[in-house]
Amino acid sequence: MIKIIEWVVKIGGSLFPEQAIKVAKAIEGTDSLIITGGGEFANLIREYDKKIRFSNDVTHQTAISTMNITSKLLNDKLNFTKIVDNFDDAKKVSENGEIPILICSKILNEKNQLEHSWKVSSDSISAYISHLLKSKLLITTNVNGIYTRKPILKNSILINEVDAKKLLSFDESSIDLMLPELLIKFGADCFVVNGKFPERVSSIIKLNKDSHDFKYTYIRGE
Repeated sequence: MIKIIEWVVKIGGSLFPEQAIKVAKAIEGTDSLIITGGGEFANLIREYDKKIRFSNDVTHQTAISTMNITSKLLNDKLNFTKIVDNFDDAKKVSENGEIPILICSKILNEKNQLEHSWKVSSDSISAYISHLLKSKLLITTNVNGIYTRKPILKNSILINEVDAKKLLSFDESSIDLMLPELLIKFGADCFVVNGKFPERVSSIIKLNKDSHDFKYTYIRGE
């Protein structure tokens, strides 16, 4: 497939709503497509699942539905985006100078190639979509990138650049557990950036990766 859109930008649910809006505004005018995380809506489903144990299919589908909710709410606060649910419409919106916000459920239901488990979240879904679009991937979260331990723990160190294979042994990080596996499978790279600083997001999209003096993590998938 010929590349349709340059960047897939996943806006983490931890940034929703105020910071998510700022990140989206920072990439206005770029050749990007936005995917949103489910945020607190998805976290509620996780908590319910811990207590009651729903089926994997249902938790997967309902978690994706929370992404649809945050996408629609984000779109409501912007005047340069449009909600789309397929790649043809995404291309039309992009060619019109606007940024598509992708509702992923239709595409995922049609293809159904991702594991139905909590290992897969909007990070992995974004990697899968970026693979289909042949786009570069940038994931925004509420920390500077991936750390050797949880960022709040003593002696936690930010990892500036890492092979996805090394992340396979990580039990806890700012990305979901399936993402490294998908990056290896697709031979794709990924940026993990702190969305609390929207200018960092726009800087990476507009410049090459060696032109920055701020902290982020670059994951190599090949």
